[in-house]
Amino acid sequence: MANLKEIRNRITSVNSTMQITSAMKMVSAAKLKRAQDAITQMRPYSEKLQEILSNLSSSLDTSENEFAKVKAVENVLIVGITSNRGLCGGFNNNITKKIKALAAAEYKDCNLSVLPVGKKMIDAMKYTDWVNNDPNLYQNPEEIWNKLSFSNSSEIATSLMDAYKFDRYDKIVLVYNSFKNAAVQIVQNEQFLPILAPEAGDTSNVTDYVFEPSKKEIVKDLIPNSLKVQLYKALLDSHASEHGARMTAMHQATDNASDLKKDLQLTYNKARQAAITNEILEIVGGAEALKN
Repeated sequence: MANLKEIRNRITSVNSTMQITSAMKMVSAAKLKRAQDAITQMRPYSEKLQEILSNLSSSLDTSENEFAKVKAVENVLIVGITSNRGLCGGFNNNITKKIKALAAAEYKDCNLSVLPVGKKMIDAMKYTDWVNNDPNLYQNPEEIWNKLSFSNSSEIATSLMDAYKFDRYDKIVLVYNSFKNAAVQIVQNEQFLPILAPEAGDTSNVTDYVFEPSKKEIVKDLIPNSLKVQLYKALLDSHASEHGARMTAMHQATDNASDLKKDLQLTYNKARQAAITNEILEIVGGAEALKN
């Protein structure tokens, strides 16, 4: 059994760790409310815009919409969205696992590249063959988390659209955590380009549009804007999911530290009682020796 000093030091260490994890949980809980409000407000707009974009693309010729033309898939770009910081459970690791699963199954015969968004994705991809070296893509995308805004995410979306438009990639996919609640994040594998048309036979959401102004002007403005909104929505989803995952992870860490502290205190009390008993026995034994 460890001596009393060692147990006291462990109790102090666990108590300090518990204070840190509890503070991190409170910070993430405060940030989660704002991030959750942002994604819940953005999601209906993004989904409706996505529906309009899909229907509009199906009514256009490929010559009119360069973002919907289907190519032979040889060069694939995956945009892996993670956080800059850890201590959020399996939040970042789940994205890495999903990308590896896609590489081993769906894109095993393609030239795969990964554009990392977030320092944790950069670290995960550093020693793989999927490191993206395209100088024309947005550089240092991990800085998006320092100030998340639509204008900053639009720069990434513009570089992705240019990469697809100039045939550097045949398919672009977003892999990110979708926010469901503070305890649940769902890994999404979402096609960014080319734009998906409605499935054959699905006429529930097909609408016949009257274009005002001209169809050409609408295509020129609406499609790029809707793609920017799609990427921004994915970033907001990931941002809210990160705080939810960190809050849950730190809550569990605080509970575990509390349980460990109780066990250490019980061990300390047992050791102290044993030490006191030994001291009493030594005193009684000495007194008896003096009498004899």
